[in-house]
Amino acid sequence: MTGPLEGLKVFDLTRVLAGPWCTQILGDLGAEIVKVERPGAGDDTRGFAPPFIPDDKGEETGESAYFAGTNRNKRSITIDISSPEGQALARRLIAECDILVENFKVGALAKYNLAWDQLKDQFPRLIYCSITGFGATGPYAERPGYDGLVQAMGGIMSLTGEPDGAPMKIGVPIADLMAGMYATVSVLAAVRHQEATGEGQHIDIGMLDTHVAWLANQGMNYLATGEDPPRLGNQHPNIVPYQVMPTADGYIVLSVGNDPTFERFCKLAGCEELLEDERFQTNATRVTNRAHVTETLNEITAKQTSAWWLENLEQHSIGCGPINSLSEVFADPQVASRHMVLEMDHPATGTAPVKLIASPIRMTGTPVAYRHAPPTLGQHTEEVLAEMLGLSVDEVAKLRDDGVV
Repeated sequence: MTGPLEGLKVFDLTRVLAGPWCTQILGDLGAEIVKVERPGAGDDTRGFAPPFIPDDKGEETGESAYFAGTNRNKRSITIDISSPEGQALARRLIAECDILVENFKVGALAKYNLAWDQLKDQFPRLIYCSITGFGATGPYAERPGYDGLVQAMGGIMSLTGEPDGAPMKIGVPIADLMAGMYATVSVLAAVRHQEATGEGQHIDIGMLDTHVAWLANQGMNYLATGEDPPRLGNQHPNIVPYQVMPTADGYIVLSVGNDPTFERFCKLAGCEELLEDERFQTNATRVTNRAHVTETLNEITAKQTSAWWLENLEQHSIGCGPINSLSEVFADPQVASRHMVLEMDHPATGTAPVKLIASPIRMTGTPVAYRHAPPTLGQHTEEVLAEMLGLSVDEVAKLRDDGVV
């Protein structure tokens, strides 16, 4: 068994991040992903470097780390879909697939005769998932979508950063990643419908839509009050204290989720008198008096080292944690015990495996399977065309000579 989606075939017309994130998850779950790339160029992220993954001598391979992080469990083929011959070849492959995922601009695939409306009648059971910046409808539909742009337009930058500082984007491309996650969930639901009815459907995922959806509690704070939530830096909008706290030698995160936990904190910190002050007695009053509560508690936590706080807070079942660099994250014993670093053999790295971030999905009956390292450009063209379409070596060579693959 290679995962719960074993047997499903995906025609992958995605590049950069939101789409490849979706198809990598599907691949980890066992689907066979045929990644279609431009001859001679490939996915844009092949050029998003440095850094490059190193070979067994520690030298750069020319394979970008960015691409490697989003394209395992895929086989790469090259097709020039701008040519009639390439479009015909693509359709032959689509006929063998259950799912098509693409993240071209709205309407862009129509000029290649590969849009949903151009395929749905010929392939009535095809699940066709489109991921775009703003969705297929609305006044912004034809605009290109970029992660930083969507973070700005979707409101998260207005919530992120210090209160008196500039708006700040999140340090990872969260708009792309969440669009990919919502696309994955949608594809899985569509697969269930496909299995039950034999029918395909079109999935329309807009990055701005998914971004608004995961505004979550902050979005609800606005809808409940009609007031724009302020930037709070590292503080929580609805819980105090739930934030970065200074210590004698650095910073920690303190997460006090309820009033009994705050009482335990005060006893540990030797400040039980605060429990008699109505400004500290409930979470609601602590939120209302945020500035005073924060200033008071900062003076208290600054008296002990980070190590002291982490050890003692943990012993008293009070939420806390260090603020780790990435080197500390990947050295963390919990991360290591969960095997969150994966090593795979790669054709470009020689005897040294490529290190990747593993899937976080844990399933007892149908675990994820790592079958294919991130592919080199067109690595599997001959293999896939022979396997899926029965093309001979000479036929593939002719396609290559003609510039079709």
